[in-house]
Amino acid sequence: MDHMTELAAIARAHGGIIETKIAAEHGISKEILYKLCKENKIHRIVRGQYILPDDMQDELLSISRRSERIIFSHETALYLHGISDRTPFEHTITAPSGCIPSAAIKSECKVYYIKPDLFDLGKTTLKTLSGNDVPAYDLERTICDVIRSRNKLGTETFLSALKLYAADPRKDLNKLNLYAKKMRTANILRQYLEVLL
Repeated sequence: MDHMTELAAIARAHGGIIETKIAAEHGISKEILYKLCKENKIHRIVRGQYILPDDMQDELLSISRRSERIIFSHETALYLHGISDRTPFEHTITAPSGCIPSAAIKSECKVYYIKPDLFDLGKTTLKTLSGNDVPAYDLERTICDVIRSRNKLGTETFLSALKLYAADPRKDLNKLNLYAKKMRTANILRQYLEVLL
């Protein structure tokens, strides 16, 4: 089997992304990837990640593959849940405090930090527009994050998210209340939801 056939199979199995370490497991070295890149047979996304020339890059999948210590949150999570009417200008992630995401991630994303004991609260997987699974916070955790960061997000984004959540049939107010207590946003949440519900 030639390298391009092998790389096409890797790309198909991994959401379109060819990672250097996975290519190496299939006997394709960094040097071969570099050569194929120079020949425009594959394109480099970031260090360690490539894509076939005719494939569309799934940005969220690419970002999520660069670190196991990041979760999509805030505006990006709202978008993935369908609780936002616009594509985020900049992707938003959360990392545990003390974990510093790579320069490549920081150049593409707005990074929020949270205490490590709250990092996994509400973690789930959501599908990107390309149909790939990425780590993100569930709807209730996302609403708590939006409340905590309301001054950074802006009033319009904050209020729109709360209104859409209040009208969403998937909402789980018991879970929201539980998360709000753990994240110390219960009082602010109550003030807003009393008006909206």
